[in-house]
Amino acid sequence: MQTRNPFIDDLTKVANGAMGALTGMKDEVEARFRDQIAKILDGMDIPRRDEFDAVKAMAAKAREENEELKKQIADLQARLGSPSGPEA
Repeated sequence: MQTRNPFIDDLTKVANGAMGALTGMKDEVEARFRDQIAKILDGMDIPRRDEFDAVKAMAAKAREENEELKKQIADLQARLGSPSGPEA
């Protein structure tokens, strides 16, 4: 947008240039910050979300299998007579 005053036009150009430079600096700072955070997190040996979800699913399945095995053992003990009963 041109005005009749060249001084205002020059100030506008300088302000636009400064905003562009500040935006570039902000982007650079954000990129470096992300890199530093990534390095810190890599050093912490934190599992990724997909790894966590896989282990969580395995644990849930193991709990279900454990409960099923407990029921099977209880059924077998009931059929055979529990060796850990009062007569033992």
